[in-house]
Amino acid sequence: MNNGTTTLISLRKAMKRLDHKLQALKAQFKQLDFTKDNLTQKFEHHSKMLASQAAQDELWTAVLALKFTSMELNIVYSYVIEVLICLHTHVLEKLPDLVRGLPTLASVLRRKVKNKYIRDAWESVLEECGLQEGDITALCTFFIAHGSKAEHYSAKVRQMYIRDVTFMITNMVKNQALQGSLLRAVQLIEKGKAVKASEEQKSSLKELIPTVKN
Repeated sequence: MNNGTTTLISLRKAMKRLDHKLQALKAQFKQLDFTKDNLTQKFEHHSKMLASQAAQDELWTAVLALKFTSMELNIVYSYVIEVLICLHTHVLEKLPDLVRGLPTLASVLRRKVKNKYIRDAWESVLEECGLQEGDITALCTFFIAHGSKAEHYSAKVRQMYIRDVTFMITNMVKNQALQGSLLRAVQLIEKGKAVKASEEQKSSLKELIPTVKN
């Protein structure tokens, strides 16, 4: 075997070894990419959890720091509880077969996680009312924090005490998420009152207008 042939064989062996090393490196890089993606997903999930926890802590701090008078607290509480009752009622209207199984709003919130039928009804009600999950979190937090000491005021009583509850909330609630949720709660209830008043007015007008007989 001459030198040229020996050199060629040695070169082929070296190329083969190099190819094996490249394949091994590719496998290592693929594993590293998988590990990196896995770690990135875990980090993003952890970051979201921390952000969510921070937002919840901030919300609780804002709710507990409210400086409402007893009368002002009762008025805001009245809007909050009426919205929560309204949401529960609308969900039951969409799920008549599950009325007994959903006696409270808490049962709706708990069961919607695993029950798509309930979850779809809940999301539909939220959309119809112009609310989001963040609003419900804020309203439920307010209810839990102040429900034991607050009293429900009827619409007439509320109007006697404060003419513009929106102005009061805007000026006294500094946390933007909580402020927005409370304002939307007021808007939803006031809109419902306006619709009801309009329907009652139409009904009264029909009674006043004599029926024309042919």
